[in-house]
Amino acid sequence: MRAFLIFLGLSFLLTLEADAAPDLSRPNIVFIMSDDQGWGQVGYRNHPHLKTPHLDAMAANGLRFDRFYAGASNCSPTRATVLTGRTNDRTGVETHGFPLRLQEKTIAQALQKIGYATGHFGKWHLNGLRGPGVPVLSDDTHHPGAFGFETWLTTTNFFDRDPILSREGEFEEFTGDSSEIIVDEALKFIAEKSKEERPSFSVIWYGTPHDPMVASDEDRKPFADLPEKFQHQYGELVAMDRSIGAMRKGLRELGIEENTIIWFCSDNGGLSPFGPETVGGLRGWKNTMYEGGLRVPGIVEWPAVITEARITEFPAGTFDMFPTIAEITGLGEESMIAPIDGISIRQLFEKEIDKRESPLGFRHNERGVIIDNNFKFLLQEGKSELYDLSKDFKEENNLAGTKPDLLKKMTAKWDQWNQSVEQSVKGSDYPSGKVDPNQPERRFWTDEAGYQPYLSDWADRPEYSSRLKPQKKKK
Repeated sequence: MRAFLIFLGLSFLLTLEADAAPDLSRPNIVFIMSDDQGWGQVGYRNHPHLKTPHLDAMAANGLRFDRFYAGASNCSPTRATVLTGRTNDRTGVETHGFPLRLQEKTIAQALQKIGYATGHFGKWHLNGLRGPGVPVLSDDTHHPGAFGFETWLTTTNFFDRDPILSREGEFEEFTGDSSEIIVDEALKFIAEKSKEERPSFSVIWYGTPHDPMVASDEDRKPFADLPEKFQHQYGELVAMDRSIGAMRKGLRELGIEENTIIWFCSDNGGLSPFGPETVGGLRGWKNTMYEGGLRVPGIVEWPAVITEARITEFPAGTFDMFPTIAEITGLGEESMIAPIDGISIRQLFEKEIDKRESPLGFRHNERGVIIDNNFKFLLQEGKSELYDLSKDFKEENNLAGTKPDLLKKMTAKWDQWNQSVEQSVKGSDYPSGKVDPNQPERRFWTDEAGYQPYLSDWADRPEYSSRLKPQKKKK
C-alpha cells in the first residue's frame, strides 16, 4: 500500500509539472525596434559614454548577435522586412515613406489567424506619409489594423517627448518620454491578454533616438560635459534602455517571462554626427550600404529555450524574424508570400549553425548587397566592391580587383537574386500577377485634408515647428 501511495504521489507531481510546462509553440512575442541606434550604441560594445544596463542584462541572459542586419539602411524598408520576411523592394517600400502594399501578407495577420492578440505601439511609417510623426487617421487605408494589428497606438513616423498618438484613430496626448509611454501601453495590452490566457504579439517601434532629440534634464545629466545634441541623443537612449528594463520587469511580475520572446534590434545604422563609436568603428552610417549602415544591435531573449547566454557571429537579419516565428508557432507556408528572403533561425536559439545556406540580399536606392557568410558583394554607382568581413569588418580592403573568381561567383549570386526581386517589383508574386494600381502615393502629411485642422495648433511643437511654419507661409 505504501509503495502504491508513493507511486500515486509521484504521478501527481509529474502531472503538475507537465501542466506547468510552458507551451513553446505559443509563446508571447515582443518585437522591439529602436530608430537610428547604431551598432556601437550599447554598453556591451564599450561605448565611451553610454550605459545601457537593461540591454546589457538582456544580452547577458539571451542570444546576442554581433552580425545582425537591418533590412535596409533606413527606416520604412526595414519595417517592411520585419512584417513580411521579404526584402523591401518586393513589398513596394523602396525607401522611407513608401506604403506597404495591402497585397502583402504580414506576421501579424498570420498570428491573428491562430489566436494571437496583436498590438502595434509607436512608429509605423508604412502608410505612405512623409514628415515627422503624426497620429494616424482613422480612415487611413494603410493603418496598422489593415495589416493585422487589432490594437494600435501609433504615429506615422518618429516621435519625441509628450507625443500625440492615435489609438485606433482617436488622438490622445501623453506626457513623458515616448519610449516609456509606449512600453507602458504595450504592457497593459500584454497583461490584459495574459489574464484572458491568450498569447500576444506586440510590436514596439520607438521614435528614439531619431532627430529631433528631446531628453529630460535628468537623463541628460550624465553627459553634461558633451555638446547639447549629444546630451539629448544619449539621454533619449538612457530612457529607452530604462523602458526595456520596465518591459522585462513587467513580464516577470505577470509571471510570463519564461515563455516570452523579446527580440530587440535597430532599424538601420547610426548617425554620423555622433562619431565612429556610434557604429562601433564600422564603415559608413545610416543610408549607406556599408556595415555601419546595415549592421545593428540584435538580441533575442526567451528564457524557456535560450537557457545559456551566447554571442553568435551567425549573419542574421530582420528578414529572418517572420520565418523564425512561423517555425516556432507552426504557421504554414500559406502564411507568407513567396519568395521569402529570410530563413528560420530557431535552431540558433539552442546551438550554433555552421553557415547560412542562403545569402542575405539588400536593395536600396539603386544600390545592392549580397552577404554570403563572410563575403560581402556591394554594387553602387555601377562599380563592384568585395570584402571578407571575417578579416576586414571595417571594409577597408576591396578584393574586387584581386579575387576575380570570387567576384564572379558573388556577382552571379547577386544577379540571380536581383532578377527575382525585379519579378516581385512587377507583382508576379501576387495571385493577380500584378501590383494593385490603387496604391497611395508617397506624400507629406501636411498636404492631407485630414490634418489641415491641426496645423496651426501643432506649429509650435518641437517635432513640427521647423516643417510646419514654412508650409504655412507657402499657402
